[in-house]
Amino acid sequence: MSNDSITIRFFARLREELGTEQLTLPASPGLTAGDILADLALRSGPWAQLDGDQPIMIAVNQTMSKATTPVQAGDEVAFFPPVTGG
Repeated sequence: MSNDSITIRFFARLREELGTEQLTLPASPGLTAGDILADLALRSGPWAQLDGDQPIMIAVNQTMSKATTPVQAGDEVAFFPPVTGG
């Protein structure tokens, strides 16, 4: 990973449905975790599920975060479905 990019990771059901575990995207000033999620949702096919209809949990640098959390170059952003118990 280069210094000017952000690593995006997907876990559990999202990883399976999207067909990828990890992406690298360019960083930009003022970017938030929610901005990344919204941009990814604009892709066709299974990516549309990231549009906010289903709850998605966010971690930035392995810390639970909100969509409004700022993201900068070198960060890792993880998206995963809520954990359900039985």
